[in-house]
Amino acid sequence: MRGLNKVMLIGNIGKEPDVQYLEGNIAVAKFPLATTETYKDKNGTLISQTEWHTIVLWRGLAELAQKHLHKGSLIYLEGRIRTRNWEDKDKNRRSSTEITGDNLVMLDKRKEQSEQGAENATIPDMNFEAGNMHKDDLPF
Repeated sequence: MRGLNKVMLIGNIGKEPDVQYLEGNIAVAKFPLATTETYKDKNGTLISQTEWHTIVLWRGLAELAQKHLHKGSLIYLEGRIRTRNWEDKDKNRRSSTEITGDNLVMLDKRKEQSEQGAENATIPDMNFEAGNMHKDDLPF
């Protein structure tokens, strides 16, 4: 039987992406992503829990992150969990769990993106009522 390692997250970037270039000019970006769940406890009090994830992006996604993502940016990320193990200088065994991103969608509103200096990447509205598209134009 085959396995499945798939992660889908929506959250805010915790700090500016750190982009480095490896041998062969391969870009790799690393940044923390916060996901927050909110629920009410048995007394009706609103409780928020934030999880921090270490995100790693490679090549084109890393360059996209460097160019367009900033601290506070809201993103949707698809990827997979990776755990790295190593031995530190004192011979202690260490491990780190990261999310390697495969797909990224920027969710910030267009106005916020332009205020942050992002390039004008226009995304057409898919509004059937506005007459931009008809249901018959869909390829499925």
